[in-house]
Amino acid sequence: MPELPEVEVTRLSFAPGIRGATIRSASLGKPLRWPLGIAPQQLVGQQVLGVRRRGKYLLIDLSEGLLLLHLGMSGSVIFASAQAEPGKHDHFDLHTSQGTLRLNDPRRFGAVVFASSQDDPEANKLLGRLGVEPLGEDFDGAAFYEGLQQRKTAIKQVLLAGEVVVGVGNIYASEALFIAGIRPTTRANRLSRPRVRKLQDAICTVLARAVEKGGSTLRDFSNAQGESGHFQLEAMVYARQGEPCRQCGTAIKSIKQGQRSTFFCPQCQKP
Repeated sequence: MPELPEVEVTRLSFAPGIRGATIRSASLGKPLRWPLGIAPQQLVGQQVLGVRRRGKYLLIDLSEGLLLLHLGMSGSVIFASAQAEPGKHDHFDLHTSQGTLRLNDPRRFGAVVFASSQDDPEANKLLGRLGVEPLGEDFDGAAFYEGLQQRKTAIKQVLLAGEVVVGVGNIYASEALFIAGIRPTTRANRLSRPRVRKLQDAICTVLARAVEKGGSTLRDFSNAQGESGHFQLEAMVYARQGEPCRQCGTAIKSIKQGQRSTFFCPQCQKP
């Protein structure tokens, strides 16, 4: 599943090229997770003002409204001056004066939704409960600590929920907790201020590094130019169960938390 770094890498790979473009047409394939909300023809003539990101959502600002694009479990976008005829897994094309943006999603858990503004109830339904952005200036250590103090569940689960801090998905939660030396099963409200500060720094470090490396390509992720990511090659614990810890040599363990695989070093990460 594309996580925050993959979504940010995707944004960076097509935002400059589509900025300022005029929409010439839009077309839909098979139904996605949520409906577009308007007839595709209503997008014609609008100008693309820019592309932002909120959590794992891409926000395409238009001259009148915005499109919220989510990649779901297996989605990716391609932006090119010319595209072949849509295939069976191509479900949305946005044809502009500067190229075509295409959403490919084999499992169809992704979506493209129109909203009149970010304050629109439709947008608020998707974005309203998202936590603070971990790569932004608003990621405040004191607020992060207070948010964790209110959660009695395991810290890994709190990170995945996205209500305290958004976008720290499964891969990067495992990696950040390793760097911070925190066992994934530790209750969030048991973490001291110094440990929370280490975790905050680790989250920022891991996510920034993942963006720098183009994200993680575990199966088929690629950015809007078709380029794969390479962060997975330097993962410390993720998907390394049974292999020696790169730091102490102890075998990496894997457990299930909320039906997701969690990876950690039993020696380096303390409860």
